[in-house]
This record gives sequence, structure tokens and C-alpha cells, in this order.
Amino acid sequence: MSRPVMAGVILVSMLAGTISCVPPPRVTDSEEAVVRRSAGSPVDALFVPPSPETIPGDLRGEQIRLGYKMIADTQEYGKRYIGNALNCTNCHLDAGLNPNSASFVGIATLYPQYRERAGRQMTLVDRINECFERSMNGKPLPPDSVKLTAIVAYITWLSQDMPPGVAVPWRGIPRLISTHQPDPLHGKKVYEKKCVFCHGTDGQGTMAGPPVWGPRSYNIGAGMARISVAASFIKANMPRGWGWTVTDDEAIDAAAYINTQPRPDFPDKIHDWPKGGKPADAPY
Repeated sequence: MSRPVMAGVILVSMLAGTISCVPPPRVTDSEEAVVRRSAGSPVDALFVPPSPETIPGDLRGEQIRLGYKMIADTQEYGKRYIGNALNCTNCHLDAGLNPNSASFVGIATLYPQYRERAGRQMTLVDRINECFERSMNGKPLPPDSVKLTAIVAYITWLSQDMPPGVAVPWRGIPRLISTHQPDPLHGKKVYEKKCVFCHGTDGQGTMAGPPVWGPRSYNIGAGMARISVAASFIKANMPRGWGWTVTDDEAIDAAAYINTQPRPDFPDKIHDWPKGGKPADAPY
């Protein structure tokens, strides 16, 4: 069996296993999606990721497969560029195929776009490197990096069936809207009851889940360091495979507890939101 074909078989198996090991995700509108639709956006697209069988057997196909590996096993394939114990798929669940956790499907069609935190237009490459510096507590991949090109190829492949100008309602994480005031003390109890099995009593992770605080987790510049973002992620996806089972208050309090624990700094935070608009729950 040729190398491209064998790689394709492996990827099909990995993707199939990833998708089938948890209950089907629930697609819920994100706050941003609601804003886009209320502003007169075109009809929403359906969440239908391309089949692995459509990956070509050429150089582009090799790039797509490598991109998948960079997302699914960043510790192995991207270790030169990361500074913690996370993989991209810890936030972009199922290697970007889960519509409730910052899916990559359709996202390539949205770039370049203006990012308020950066105060400028950003390309998809810029956004990928931003994640490596913040969520992965690492460093940006060089512009000519084969692995950076591979990640772009993978995300672009996942976006190939998305017509230009069509709204992407699963973009980001479904926002949890609540007036509940975060209570980290209660969050500690929620964590001990519902999170500790996977993430450990000390938050440093286990074989079942990644570290959620400390030097091996995301830094304070990551979006997940905001209580509102972490709470939305927890509500929609945690415990793993049982999303939407914790209450809104539990999700907010657990996020508050997790994000009040120590984690790495992000020195370049001084450049964030140069034109204003900094969220109230930004941790700096």
C-alpha cells in the first residue's frame, strides 16, 4: 500500500474513532452567531464537515494530514513551538470537528478579519500563531514553516464546502449568558465533584484530561483565561462527552475556581486592546 493511501486510511480511522467515542454534539448558536444573523446575514450553512475520503492523494493531501496531526497531537508534532502540556484539540475538540468547541469547519472563509484584541486585521496565519503564543504558551511558527502551512491546509480543507458570505453559526463557543456572580469557593466544590477525575486534584491533568492551571496549562493571555469563555466551554462540553449536563451556575463557578489558580504570564498582554474594548473579565 502506498504511503499516501496508508496515511489516508490512518486518518479516516482516527477521525472516525474521534467522532464515535462521544455522544453527538449539540449545535447551539453562539452569541456572535446571533449578532451576525440579526445584522442581516445570509442564510446559515449546515454543519457538514467534509469526508476524509475527499482528501487528495497529492502534496496538498499530505499537508492536510500533517495539519490534522498538528492539531490532534501537538505535543508530538509541534513540540518545538509549545510551552505547556496541551494539544490544540484540548480546546478545539475532536481536532476542530466539534461544533460546540471552536470548530474549524468553515472558519477559513472568515479571514482576514478585524480582531479587537489585536486592534487590526488578522489573517488565518496570524490567528493560528496567536493561539500558539497564548493557549499553547509557546512561540509563533515561522512564516515558511511546513507545519504552519499544514495547519492552514487542514482548516482550509474543513472549510472547502462553505460558500463565501454564508454565516457560520457554530463559530467559537456557544456563549453562556447569565447574571450569576462567579463564586470560586462553590466552584471548588463543583471541580472536586465533576472535574477532578480527568484534570486531577491539583489541576495538573491525568491520562484522561489536560492540565487546567499551573505552568503546564494556558497562559493568562489565552481566551480560556476569561471566566466567561471558560464557563461557556464547560457548559457546552464538560464533563467530556456529557456537555450540557452542568448547570449555568456550576459552569460559571467552576470556571472562576479554575481561572483564579496560578498560570503562566503573557508579557505581550500590554499590547492587547490598543483601541479599547477590553472585556471586563480579562484577567489583566
